Amino acid sequence: MLTHIRFILFLAVVGLLTACEKLVEIDSPIDTITSTEVFNTDQQARTAMAGVYSKMINGDLGSGGALSEYSGGMVSIYGGLSADELNTSEAVPDNDYFMFNANRLLFNSVPTANIWKSAYLTIYGANAVIEGIAASTSTRLTEAVRKELTGEALFVRALSYFYLVNLFGDVPLALTIDFNQTRYNARASKDDVYKQIIADLLAAQSALPTRNTNAAGDRIYPDKWAATALLARAYLFTGDHQNAFKQAGAVITNAGQFHLETDLLKTFQRTSKEAIFQLKQNVLANIGNATSEGVQLIPGPVAGNPDVFNVRFYLPDNLLDAFEPNDKRFTNWVGVSTSNTSGSTKYYPYKYKTGGQNRVIGAEPTEMYMVLRLAEQFLIRAEAAANGAAALTNAIDDLNAIRHRAGVDSLPYTLSQPEVLKAIEKERRVELFMEWGHRWLDLKRTGKASAELQQSPIKQPWEGDYQLLYPIPHSDMQSNPNLTPNPGYF
Repeated sequence: MLTHIRFILFLAVVGLLTACEKLVEIDSPIDTITSTEVFNTDQQARTAMAGVYSKMINGDLGSGGALSEYSGGMVSIYGGLSADELNTSEAVPDNDYFMFNANRLLFNSVPTANIWKSAYLTIYGANAVIEGIAASTSTRLTEAVRKELTGEALFVRALSYFYLVNLFGDVPLALTIDFNQTRYNARASKDDVYKQIIADLLAAQSALPTRNTNAAGDRIYPDKWAATALLARAYLFTGDHQNAFKQAGAVITNAGQFHLETDLLKTFQRTSKEAIFQLKQNVLANIGNATSEGVQLIPGPVAGNPDVFNVRFYLPDNLLDAFEPNDKRFTNWVGVSTSNTSGSTKYYPYKYKTGGQNRVIGAEPTEMYMVLRLAEQFLIRAEAAANGAAALTNAIDDLNAIRHRAGVDSLPYTLSQPEVLKAIEKERRVELFMEWGHRWLDLKRTGKASAELQQSPIKQPWEGDYQLLYPIPHSDMQSNPNLTPNPGYF
């Protein structure tokens, strides 16, 4: 389960990534560094944690993690293909993108194994920070920094487990870097994983400061509100609507730090007032100041013909039809290509504006990778209210806040509960499309995945609901006899 990776090697990798990323100014790491030395001072401990963030977005080589890190774009791209919000033009039966698009993954799928691996490596890094801080007796590692970094690591661990449990179902809980304790872990139940996620987030919420930014004011470190936002989501997914309503409301009412951007072009920018937590890309790598998603999703010209573009990924008609007339989300977040290799007009995700064609290597980014943003909290609070946590009018008010920003008509207070829930589903679809697999996870948690996905021609024939979970990596099951496969992948 990947815990065979040694602590020293991990710190060497994350230290190198951190030095490249320049999240903090540090000396170059050495590969003989010990855990005691790493957590000897505030600055060294911060360096170790910053390295965890760098790997989450930049990958092992620091070059951008859209196709190597669950947190660098894999969940958005593969989750979008798995759901009904993204199609691929590479419709070849043995192509990885097509397999996700058709929901016909093989038991030995490499991309799903990479999602699993990168999530557990992130968890390992978070555990290393938690244990390293706890074991340090240095007086130069102050109590305030110990508390803050432990909270950050707990948040990162919770985030990683949230995606593991939603993509793979029951998964092993690794809460230590001790290989002897984790090497033969069996799969923990979904309920137990969520209990751990919520426990980690509650601890992080109390440990983290109310504002945690770097010198530039970037939200690249989680703070109390990031933990609160993810906690609201976890409560929603477990059906605890009262607590989901409470936690989302706490973020929303913090108007001094967050507000919905009235100009949708600013929503995904580095300076977005809607951003709760972002990850910063390695601008010195080949993606430059672009995000990994921007590089993957924004079409580029075909070789030798700059006037014809290759649209690798495009939005299906059923998503395009979900936008109401004059919806600013369509005009600002959807790109259009009329001259491409398909010979027909294609629409593609365009939330991030910097891609492979306009990136600048070494330049400071104007966009950073959005992990959590305020609009989701309005939608969480609305859904919680519609499920009994508050009056139905409260849910409609929150929906209308999102709709007003999008330039579409307000919903009337005369809607019934089923109508409000349907409206929430629709707003989540058009507001959060192609962000961190929201549509894929929403379809599954609401029990609508099978019926909705069977309407997609590319997913026919529908072989069975086992396709709603990704396969457990075959290599991990071979090394751990207690790790069982998901049904349908044998």
